[in-house]
Amino acid sequence: MELAYYSDYAVRLVNTEEPARNKDALTSVDAVRELFGANQQAARRTTDADVTRFRSVRARLRAVFDAADGGDETLAVDLLNSLLLEFPVSPQISGHDVRDQDGRPDWHMHLADHPSNATAGYAAIAAMGLAFHLTEHGVDRLGLCEAAPCRNAYLDTSTNRSRRYCSDRCATRANVAAYRARKREEAERTGRSAETAQPSTAVTDR
Repeated sequence: MELAYYSDYAVRLVNTEEPARNKDALTSVDAVRELFGANQQAARRTTDADVTRFRSVRARLRAVFDAADGGDETLAVDLLNSLLLEFPVSPQISGHDVRDQDGRPDWHMHLADHPSNATAGYAAIAAMGLAFHLTEHGVDRLGLCEAAPCRNAYLDTSTNRSRRYCSDRCATRANVAAYRARKREEAERTGRSAETAQPSTAVTDR
């Protein structure tokens, strides 16, 4: 079942907040609706109450990424399972609007809209997508950006499991910071070596 791409719902929601920078983009109904992307039918169900509910789900999804990033696989799975139990999904076979080269329906699985409210629908899709990504690729593929103070969530799809940053911008920033730190350390070592090598001059009283 190719549903792992729904995991992007989880990443988008988690990254609406930057705790280290005290920034939160999830402050209005419009901000919540933007998270749905092309799924405008689900977005239209959003109300003021969903802003608070979305923030609650966001905190729980970030906790999954925190646990995974910290190497606690069992905790990450337990936290995700609790979301799956609270927000069950409704899978459906779709394909009426998608045709293959022979003009036949391209049948595939997708997750149907949740009937109760916008938060439940989004949370169900995000949790199930993340669950498929986790079981298909491994818990260690859920990461948090190492470029402090960013800490944005990301999904590692690299072939050698080497991703450490959420974006090329953060990777470049971290590399520049590491380079400057090395240069400072080298300069300090050179300065200490010069002081050690410098001969001392004794002053004698006459």
